[in-house]
Amino acid sequence: MTEALLDAKLPRLHTALPGPRAKEIVALDDRHISPSYTRSYPLVARRGRGAMIEDVDGNIFLDFAAGIAVVATGHCHPKVVEAIQRQAAELIHISGTDFYYSQMIELAEKLERVTPGREPKRVFYSNSGTEAVEAAIKLARYATGREKFIAFHGCFHGRTMGSLSLTASKSVQRKGFGSLLSGVFHIPYPNPYRCPFTGQAHDCGDDCIEHLEKVVFKKLVDPSDVAAIFVEPVQGEGGYVPAPAKFLRDLADLAARHGILLVADEVQSGMGRTGKWWASEHAGIEPDIICIAKGIASGMPLGAMIARASIMQWKPGAHASTFGGNPVCLASALATFDLLESGYIENARRVGAHLLNRMSAWPERFRVVGDVRGFGLMLGVEFITDRASRAPAHDLRDRVVERAFEKGLLVLGAGENTLRFCPPLVVDEEQADFAAGAIEQSIAEVERSA
Repeated sequence: MTEALLDAKLPRLHTALPGPRAKEIVALDDRHISPSYTRSYPLVARRGRGAMIEDVDGNIFLDFAAGIAVVATGHCHPKVVEAIQRQAAELIHISGTDFYYSQMIELAEKLERVTPGREPKRVFYSNSGTEAVEAAIKLARYATGREKFIAFHGCFHGRTMGSLSLTASKSVQRKGFGSLLSGVFHIPYPNPYRCPFTGQAHDCGDDCIEHLEKVVFKKLVDPSDVAAIFVEPVQGEGGYVPAPAKFLRDLADLAARHGILLVADEVQSGMGRTGKWWASEHAGIEPDIICIAKGIASGMPLGAMIARASIMQWKPGAHASTFGGNPVCLASALATFDLLESGYIENARRVGAHLLNRMSAWPERFRVVGDVRGFGLMLGVEFITDRASRAPAHDLRDRVVERAFEKGLLVLGAGENTLRFCPPLVVDEEQADFAAGAIEQSIAEVERSA
C-alpha cells in the first residue's frame, strides 16, 4: 500500500485519464474479457483503502460506488483483512453442505438478532445475491405448494435464469436467452416522482395495490396460486427508488391475507446502507424472507437467504451450495457485522442525511435534475431533459458520470437516467461534501454544453 493512498482522504490526480498503463490494460481487456461486462469509464484499479482507490498509474480516486454497494466497511479494512488472513491460515474450505463449522452458526445468530420479527429465523448461505434469490424462489414454492410469483416493473433480482425471470429492469438483460421461468407476473412499482399510471409526481402506492387486486388477481392469476411477492424496498438497478412506506405495509397485509410469502430483496439496500440494518425497517414491515449479499462481507463473495423458521422446513438435499458460507467469507462477514454495528450504520444515517440535505436543493438549482431521493448512503439523482415533460436524460446522466471521473470521483448510474451515491459506509462529511461538489460542478458543466 503506497503512503500516498494511506494518507489520502480526497482525490489526487497526476496523469490524464486514463493514464498510459491504464490504456494498455483496457486494450488487453478488450481482447481477452467477455464483452458482456459494462464499464462506465476507464478506471483500472490497483489498490484500495477506506473510501479511496489508487489506479495503476498512481492516480487516487474517491469511491462513491463501493464495488456496487459491496465494500460496506471500505476497501481493505484492517479488521476485515486480519479476519480473512487468520481464517485462511486455518481452514479455507470444507463445505457446509456436508460438514459443520461454527462460523455458519455464529453469523446466522447475528443476522437473526437484527432481522425484523419475533419468530425464530433460519439462514441459507449462497455465494451471491442472485443465488440468494434463487434459493428464495425454490423455498417459496416448496413451503407453499404454489408456483406463481409477483414482481415489479423496474426490479432487478439477478441474472441467473430464475432470478432473471423476476428481473424487469432492462430488456438487454433478457434478450437472447430464450424462455425464462413461467408463472411470473409483473406489476407497476410505485415511483412517487414518476407515477407509472399518470407519469406525474404522485404517491401511487394505492393505485399499484388496486392494480394487483383488481387486474392481476381477477384477470391473470388467482392469488391462491401465488407463492411469493418479491419486492425491493428501495429499487436498486431500477433507479434508487424507495417504495412509499404505506405501500409496503399494504403489500405485506395483502400478502398475508392471501397466504402469499413476502420476499424483501435487500441485496443492495441491506446491511446498514440506508441507515438501518434493512430498508424494510423504514416501513416497519416484517418480510417472510429476506435476500442479502453485497455489503454482507466487505467484498468477499457471500449471500444469504433469511427466512422464518416455520417456512424453512425443506428436507436434506432439497437445496445446497458447495461454496456458500465459505469459512473465509464468513470470517469477513463476522468482522463486517461487528464494524457495522459498532458505528458504521449510524455513520451511514448521519452522513447520508448531511448529503441529502445538500442535494435536496438540486432540482431547483439545476434544470436537468428532476428528483433527489433515498435513505442513508443509498441516494439517487434523476436526470431529465426538461421539467415540463420529465423526459429521462440518459446521455446527460452518463456525461455527468464521466465528468465526475475526470475530477477523481467514482460514481455509477442506476436505471435509465439516475446517478447513484452508494459509497462505503465509512465516508465522512468532508468526503461527502467533495463528492457533492464534484457532481454539482459536473452538472453545471453539462448544462452549459447541452
